Amino acid sequence: MRLVLFFILWTFISFVKAQTQGYSSSNAHSHNDYEQQYPFYAAYENGFGSIEADIHLVNGKILVGHDTKNLDEKKTLDALYLIPLDKMKKNKKPLQILIDIKTEAKSTLDSLISTLQKYPAITKNKFIRVVISGNRPNESEYNNYPPYIWFDGRLEKNYTLEQLKKIALLSDDYGRFTMWKKNWPMADSDREKIVVAIEKAHAMDKPVRLWGSPDFPEAWDAMMKLKVDYINTDKIEELTAYLKK
Repeated sequence: MRLVLFFILWTFISFVKAQTQGYSSSNAHSHNDYEQQYPFYAAYENGFGSIEADIHLVNGKILVGHDTKNLDEKKTLDALYLIPLDKMKKNKKPLQILIDIKTEAKSTLDSLISTLQKYPAITKNKFIRVVISGNRPNESEYNNYPPYIWFDGRLEKNYTLEQLKKIALLSDDYGRFTMWKKNWPMADSDREKIVVAIEKAHAMDKPVRLWGSPDFPEAWDAMMKLKVDYINTDKIEELTAYLKK
């Protein structure tokens, strides 16, 4: 009897490992990274594959912050992200800088492109992707932007093959699949909806991110089993330790 129980337990553990193998800190996404004690550096030094910054165009300056009331003229995109990233000229590991535009799409993106042109070590580094999220131009215009500018698509939308060439990943709000409920564990019906959406994205060879997803070990494990490519977190150190474990 003990042998049977051991075999069942071993089979279950092997199944869980198979579902989550291959995940590392390169699958981690630092949500609202600028709110960390050490923006950019904490996520970068822990090997995160994706780092998020919300930006606002204010009087010609690109400031980083979630809301206009929290903006600080010293917290520019250059100071918090571009200058530190420019110093990592020998970066040979894929890194996604997800820039969430909070102000008007085209003018902010144009200003961002002008700013990025000062950093050829970023724009010419094949390992770095600058991905635009939040307010974006119409997808029919994506191909009008430089090759170093990518876009964050949405799971529920349909894109042409040309548009998909400029889309780096497909994202969505976790709450859209769960009827805006944050109950845990998630219902089987909600899980099925996520599975279908992820399978559709992976069929197009696009990675997936779910923002607003629960942020604790059981949820991280569930996201990996669902094959979510970027695990959304505000807890850099905790997720890093969990993935290493």
